[in-house]
Amino acid sequence: MDTHRLDRQLAFILEIDGLKEVARQSYLLSGKRRENTAEHSWHLAVMASVLTEYADAPVDVGRVIRMVLIHDIVEIDAGDTYCYDAYGHLDKAEREKRAADRIFGLLPQDQEIQMRTLWEEFETGNSPEARWARSLDRFMPLLHNFHTGGKSWREHDITRPQVRERMRPLQGGSEALWKLAESIIDQAVERGYLAP
Repeated sequence: MDTHRLDRQLAFILEIDGLKEVARQSYLLSGKRRENTAEHSWHLAVMASVLTEYADAPVDVGRVIRMVLIHDIVEIDAGDTYCYDAYGHLDKAEREKRAADRIFGLLPQDQEIQMRTLWEEFETGNSPEARWARSLDRFMPLLHNFHTGGKSWREHDITRPQVRERMRPLQGGSEALWKLAESIIDQAVERGYLAP
């Protein structure tokens, strides 16, 4: 057994425990607290396995699950940038790149390359798996907001056009989820969860 390799793998595994500490803006459906990024990633992995039939193109479900489990690991260092925070997005890519360098760099080189490649694939959306994973990543907060009465949207004065624009990438990964998202957005406005 290569103890140096195992030491590096364990260092990575222990480091990613920090993802449990990163609070997101989306509330749990109970509305009692915000979800953390590890919970979000787990939820996306389950969604990927349950909803795959709605992906616009055939996908390798195992690859999608691995992708969504690691796609936000960089938030350990970079933090969660709220999707509607224009200022926070100005340096988001650079913060996340530095985080990816450090966190994936903890792994043995072969695994570092494998995980980094998967993370970059998600970020660029350049495969059917990445487009499907990104669709799920956009869709889940929409569900959370709708089923909490727009709690996070109302806290930040978010409007229908902002949410529609945020959901638009669903069109590249799942036309079915895009149509459902449009319906949810309309219902949210009708119910007063989302400003028109």
